[in-house]
Amino acid sequence: MKRVWLWMVLGLVGCGAASHADERFVPSRPDVVQKNDAQWLALLTPEEYRILRQKGTERAFTGKYWNLKDAGTYHCAACGLELFSSEHKFRSGTGWPSYTQPLAADRVGEAVDGALGMRRTEILCNRCGGHLGHIFPDGPPPTGLRYCVNGNALDFHPADTE
Repeated sequence: MKRVWLWMVLGLVGCGAASHADERFVPSRPDVVQKNDAQWLALLTPEEYRILRQKGTERAFTGKYWNLKDAGTYHCAACGLELFSSEHKFRSGTGWPSYTQPLAADRVGEAVDGALGMRRTEILCNRCGGHLGHIFPDGPPPTGLRYCVNGNALDFHPADTE
């Protein structure tokens, strides 16, 4: 039980908590999606808006997909870009969906996040700039990386429907 609480506490520091990352991040894909706040509010649920547009986080073990094991792909809940595959998902024990890598290098952008008195690497959708979570160097082989993602920033598409 102590280990679970430790992961939950570390997870709040490690995967989310509202951050104020480098505001200069600009999506670099040719199919960039830009909307104003009113348009995002009309498109997203309040929780999706808080996470994707305000750089929030969901509590550990409460968001969509943290424990999903089905085959398929995970898309940005804001713009629909395919971001991650279930093939690269692993059980990190943190309470958030975790992946060793994105589907392709041009899917996920990075920015420096200096919030909470530490230096982390924020990950963002490279089409709409939506906040996804953070990346850490404590994942399994082959990459050694853990893309720690808010489940409410994603939409899952099962493999049999794609």
